[in-house]
Amino acid sequence: MSETKNNEELQQEETTEEVVETAETTETEETADEKDQKITELEAKLAEEDARYLRLRADYDNLARRTRLDREAAEKYRAQSLLTELLPVLDNLDRALQVEVTTEEAASLYKGVQMVYDQLVAATEKEGLTIIPAEGESFDPNFHQAVMQEQDSEKETGVILRELQKGYQLKDRVLRPSMVSVNE
Repeated sequence: MSETKNNEELQQEETTEEVVETAETTETEETADEKDQKITELEAKLAEEDARYLRLRADYDNLARRTRLDREAAEKYRAQSLLTELLPVLDNLDRALQVEVTTEEAASLYKGVQMVYDQLVAATEKEGLTIIPAEGESFDPNFHQAVMQEQDSEKETGVILRELQKGYQLKDRVLRPSMVSVNE
């Protein structure tokens, strides 16, 4: 009996050990599953933060680029408002120079106006103001504003016959289109 009892005790101990091993394996498996789940969650959070960082970086780069372009445009066209205000002055001086001079006194006055006009034109050209060519050119709606149509059989259709008001551009930006008469 004692042998049977020992066998029973041994079997009981073996069964207990198996239960403990099974429990430990289950705990290890659960812990591994929990760890895998935790790793997956952390990887998802990392991917989300990486994407957020990339979006923020792209936004920052775009903002920096826009700011740089705005600064460059502000520098390039810094004189635009002043030059726009000076266009009527140029027009009036140009009209004054179209008057016929008959007396010597008027000739000296004409010469003074011509000098002022030349200085003003030179100063505006330094800032990048140029006259838009019109008469004899093909009509371009980006640079010319057609206010009249005339007919001249000697010239092609769409050619500018007369310039009614000069047009100006600052570097590559049109400040005022030329007002023109176009051939039909």
